[in-house]
Amino acid sequence: MGARGLYVGRRAAALLAALLLALLAALLALAALYGRCRQEEPPSPRPPRPSPTAPRLTAPPGPAPAAASDRRLPRNLLPLHYDLELWPQVRPGQAGPFAFSGQVNITVHCLQDTDAAVLHSSGLRSHGAGVVRGPLSEKGAVVEVAGLRMDAASEVAVLELRGRLLAGRRYVLQLGFQGRLEEDLDGLFLTRYTDQGLSSMLIASQLEPTYARTVYPCFDEPAMKATFNIRIVHDPSYVALSNMPAIDISEMKDENGSLWTVTKFNTSLKMSTYLTAFVVCDFDYVTRTERGNEIRIWARKEAVKSGYVDYALNVTGPIFSFLEDLLNVSYPLPKTDLVALPDFGAGAMENWGLMTFHESSLMYRPSDKFTSRKAMIAIIVSHELGHQWFGNLVTMNWWNDLWLNEGLASYFEYLGAIIVEPTLSLDKIFYDHVVQPVLREDNERGVRSLSQTEEKIKGSFSLISLFDSITYSKGASITWMLSGFLTEKLFIRALTSYLKEFSFSNANQDDLWIHIQMVVDAQNEVQLPASVKQIMDSWTCQNGFPVLTLNLTTGTISQEQFLNKKNENRTDSYNNTWIIPISWMRNGSSQPLMWLDKSSKVFPEMQVSESEYDWVLLNVNLNGYYRVNYDQLNLKRLACLLENDPKAIPAVSRFQLIDDVFALTQFGYIQIETALELTKYLAREDELFIWNMVLSNLVPENLESTLKNYEVYPLLKKYLLKRMLPIYHYYAGFIRENVDALEDDYFAQIPFLIRRTVCCYGVAVGSDKEWNFAWEMYNRTDSTKEDKDILLSAMSCAKESWLLYRYLQYGLSDTLFSANYTSVIILYAVTKDIGHRIAWEFVTENWPLLSGRYGKELLHDVLKVMGRFVNTDVQIQELQAFYNATLEEDERMATTVLLELTKIENMERRELLIEVAKWLQKNLDD
Repeated sequence: MGARGLYVGRRAAALLAALLLALLAALLALAALYGRCRQEEPPSPRPPRPSPTAPRLTAPPGPAPAAASDRRLPRNLLPLHYDLELWPQVRPGQAGPFAFSGQVNITVHCLQDTDAAVLHSSGLRSHGAGVVRGPLSEKGAVVEVAGLRMDAASEVAVLELRGRLLAGRRYVLQLGFQGRLEEDLDGLFLTRYTDQGLSSMLIASQLEPTYARTVYPCFDEPAMKATFNIRIVHDPSYVALSNMPAIDISEMKDENGSLWTVTKFNTSLKMSTYLTAFVVCDFDYVTRTERGNEIRIWARKEAVKSGYVDYALNVTGPIFSFLEDLLNVSYPLPKTDLVALPDFGAGAMENWGLMTFHESSLMYRPSDKFTSRKAMIAIIVSHELGHQWFGNLVTMNWWNDLWLNEGLASYFEYLGAIIVEPTLSLDKIFYDHVVQPVLREDNERGVRSLSQTEEKIKGSFSLISLFDSITYSKGASITWMLSGFLTEKLFIRALTSYLKEFSFSNANQDDLWIHIQMVVDAQNEVQLPASVKQIMDSWTCQNGFPVLTLNLTTGTISQEQFLNKKNENRTDSYNNTWIIPISWMRNGSSQPLMWLDKSSKVFPEMQVSESEYDWVLLNVNLNGYYRVNYDQLNLKRLACLLENDPKAIPAVSRFQLIDDVFALTQFGYIQIETALELTKYLAREDELFIWNMVLSNLVPENLESTLKNYEVYPLLKKYLLKRMLPIYHYYAGFIRENVDALEDDYFAQIPFLIRRTVCCYGVAVGSDKEWNFAWEMYNRTDSTKEDKDILLSAMSCAKESWLLYRYLQYGLSDTLFSANYTSVIILYAVTKDIGHRIAWEFVTENWPLLSGRYGKELLHDVLKVMGRFVNTDVQIQELQAFYNATLEEDERMATTVLLELTKIENMERRELLIEVAKWLQKNLDD
């Protein structure tokens, strides 16, 4: 996660200049559509994260049949406790390669007689013979081990026994292990960084979802919770951190007489293996205590000295207290460490007591006084703190209900952020960051439902693929809707009951529905049209979302799944029907909540008169996860209302109304002219978050080079300039009166869309001097991840061919970039008018090297982008010739179909522009 924009400087003159620049840049963004300086953002190189009761001696939920590569463990052994020693053999300045070793003793309870102990292990080598002690009730008893078998495909280790483990008895499995310490940011990894001008190394871990098994043999499933005693052996110059406080630090010598430090940690709470965490570093920290919870923020020494982590320290405690008070469940640990890692693929991770973050997600420069950066840090920290309850205290039974972790944490991240940044507008930011983006994604074929059966997950998805916008943003949006129709009071009451029932244990979504139903049944204020499970399963167990169509003449509302009208052949077990809460207003007055629980229903209250002032608005403030398609009568009245009195419609509803009509246009429900009619009022729109959305719809990122229609550009420029000037003067007036007036306006920033364009344009109109400056800024150690991404894109905007070719050559260098970035550079370059030909030639010339590094994935990604430049049969033949030489026959056929479809799509887009041009010509003087 990262900020979506950059605040301009503090001086009034600079702000005025920057604001004017932003206005001009918006027009430049339009120009870029037609071959000037716009660019697409390709995918990032890596995919954003009381005392325990006595262990329950019942088996966790049993596994469904699994594929060999995704094997679930048998349920005959239940882990109770781990004694774990980890020894990363790393010294400062050491060149590598690096390794780690360790010993794990796992106390298990036998639930069913067995002659084998099966647990997870991946990429580890055994060190010494495995031992099984027990039954523990018999002093000195052991079970003879016949052999230790490692099954790499199933990622398990099997202790084959000569005797049997007996049901009802406890045993200890003792295993020594060794592994390689890589720089791949998964499992236990090493990373290099610079601090105070010196090169340094640190060791950290990222074990979610299934990387614990790459660090130590374990029962690596979320429902197999246990307690842990951990000790870490490390170089004396480093400090070691884990989930619990350190209770003893001692010394030991290895077989060569070299000295090592041993840090021992207190016994953990009962938790899942993916939450165990380890950091070995040479960091400094800042600290404070909140309600007995010692909070420490660890980071590079120069960052701590500069005060970059002070803001994170100041917000962590209050958010903790807010969540404790709101949920009425205490945080059960005595300490919390937050570590700012210079390189971290996950963005942030909620490990209990030892949260890890990419440092750009945790650092705030005190010189930056504006809200945007602070808000994003508060949101990310709040998300990870929310996990301390949703995910750590109560964990989903299996990954198919991952949204119970990530969706709920994504909901609470905004509630927590508002506590420490009260000037933020919760609803505006939530809809801008969460609801609108996922509505744009959750409408394609093949997009999964929020909750899946275990069998479907294993058969079709890797676990990593579940960490996506459906889980996070749709989960949060559905939670927002649920809280809305229940009322927040009842919703929080149900969550408290759910948390207390399943503390230090596991749950599935039906468990949550049961606790909500219990709260609903105990009161009379809120009445639901069906059971909580029936309502919510309609949203979580089928993919996509509905669009409601309203006929004002009859008062009829119908629903259907929101899909592209050009391709509607689809069926599912729910027959495309949801149980939908409808918040609505009539003529500016809020009305009682209504429910649509069938495919179509008549609501007499929504029939309107012939008066042009009689209008209806559904899904007020976007409380529901759906779109609305109004009939022409209501759209005409709403357009008139916007031109005469836009404030009569709440800001978030204006945002939703315009975004809905453009989405409906894109999917063939209405004509583009209908959507454009709703933009006439924009001269009276003073909400920047609405302007950002309008520009993202009028300047869609997927149209850059296929729509070079120079007839449309001057018309659109003139149309928008007239409507943008009032908001420019509005904010310019604020700045002239008080330079600090915009500090707390989250959306008063150069939007991310425009910021990328400004940087791109600077490189495009410059020479090698400007390009080299961008390269120098990219390589600065204090540049944020977001800054680096924008600069990475901007450097591909160069107009001189030799600069682009040099940039692509840089991308092949292992010393200048990590391998993850080579494909990103190619994809940035291929989206540019000049760069796409150079990048394509670069790919074909270097294909043997690129193919060995990336395989066919890079080729597929490049093809998707190159398709935007395919307009003629000759171009298709040129691309096809290369694919014929590199792809298998079935892949060549699929490629041909894709290229032909792309050509058709490009033709359709040009036809759309003709319609836009006609409408603009008629309406420029309005």
